[in-house]
Amino acid sequence: MTSITSVELNYLVFRYLQESGFTHSAFTLGYEAGINKCTIDGNLIPPGALITFVQKGLQYLEMEANMSNNDVEMDEDFSFLQPLDIITKDVNQLRQMIKEKRKNIQKDKDKDKEKNKDKDKNKDREVDREHEAERGRVREKERHEKEEREKEREKAESNKEPEKQPEELADGDMVMDQEDKDAIGHEENGTSIGQEPMDIATASTQASQEACEIPGSDVTILEGHTSEVCACAWSPTGSLLASGSGDSTARIWTIADGLCKSGAQNSPLNVLVLKHVKGRTNEKSKDVTTLDWNGEGSLLATGSYDGQARIWTTNGELRSTLSKHKGPIFSLKWNKKGDYLLTGSFDKTAIVWDVKAEEWKQQFEFHTGPTLDVDWCNNVSFATSSTDHMIYVCKIGEIHPIKTFAGHQGEVNCVKWDPTGSLLASCSDDITAKIWCMKQDKYVHDLREHSKACGYDPIRTPNS
Repeated sequence: MTSITSVELNYLVFRYLQESGFTHSAFTLGYEAGINKCTIDGNLIPPGALITFVQKGLQYLEMEANMSNNDVEMDEDFSFLQPLDIITKDVNQLRQMIKEKRKNIQKDKDKDKEKNKDKDKNKDREVDREHEAERGRVREKERHEKEEREKEREKAESNKEPEKQPEELADGDMVMDQEDKDAIGHEENGTSIGQEPMDIATASTQASQEACEIPGSDVTILEGHTSEVCACAWSPTGSLLASGSGDSTARIWTIADGLCKSGAQNSPLNVLVLKHVKGRTNEKSKDVTTLDWNGEGSLLATGSYDGQARIWTTNGELRSTLSKHKGPIFSLKWNKKGDYLLTGSFDKTAIVWDVKAEEWKQQFEFHTGPTLDVDWCNNVSFATSSTDHMIYVCKIGEIHPIKTFAGHQGEVNCVKWDPTGSLLASCSDDITAKIWCMKQDKYVHDLREHSKACGYDPIRTPNS
């Protein structure tokens, strides 16, 4: 270990006294210590050498106190100790002081973490209460609408009964009269009456066509979900059908060719269950609200009420989980190329995900209400609709909408581009559907024949 001699230390003190203006003290020390006889070249000693030397000594002691065999981590700075502590205390005492101070700092950090946890819990409780209140309103509205439909159905059936027999008699007379006329006409013209009779459309035949029922032998029921089914989508390959439910699962059904032929539906179905929560199903906030196949039919994307999008293979394997939304996902779509997935959420945003990198590429925060639907125009631009009555056309890489459509007076439940990507259709709670064009701001068509809200609104569905 390098050490300093008494001659060298005396010289450093001598220079310190000189530089500090203590002339008499410097002279006395120089005379008694024989500074003029030492061999040290004063030109090599920088100003303030003694101060620098003492500071480095203090830093060394501080580093020694902060380092031990059991504590290899060091803080970014050594602010635990004061210079007076370092001069007056030995290394063991300094280590004990640092240990206690670290404990106190860790306690403060733990307290802050607990406070943040409590804040997060309170926030989650508020969100849950809001969602629960929304569910209650939705259930009440659904119940009311169901009662109205039942009343209308009963009224329609009661009106049909008294008219049934007279209509049948009248229709029979009309058919007979027409057949007689046709026979007379053929005989007068010298033609054969063996030709097929003309079909006569009457009120009775039209009603019977409307009331036509598909026989049970031609119906295949896919059973397995334990709660309401919220969405379904055919794979582009045609043999796979995906369904999403409030029981926290999506299912991939293999539909064989000719399944709906008589007797074929009795054969067992091949189904894969895609669980969105481990353990029990029907867990709150795990409803599978939307799903979509990529263009090749090799990957299925699902959106859930927990705010996560998941990508699955056709074998039922979970390939990736995409997490950034802070509310339920109401809509998701693949672009045609299959490299991006687009999601719209209750948190008022839409996100474009890079599927290969398994990370979000851009988040679009333009709406002031929940985003209800999204649809790609091409591989890089798309439209979003919301409860705020607005429609925005966005493009990857742009920080502002490239087009804004305003004209609906209610929540815009659905948007859909035509195959050319030049016209956009939208439907709303204002009982209208509208057609928009990118070349003008106002809608080009306003369709007003509906008597109730147009489109599917995920906020009003049960358990969502």
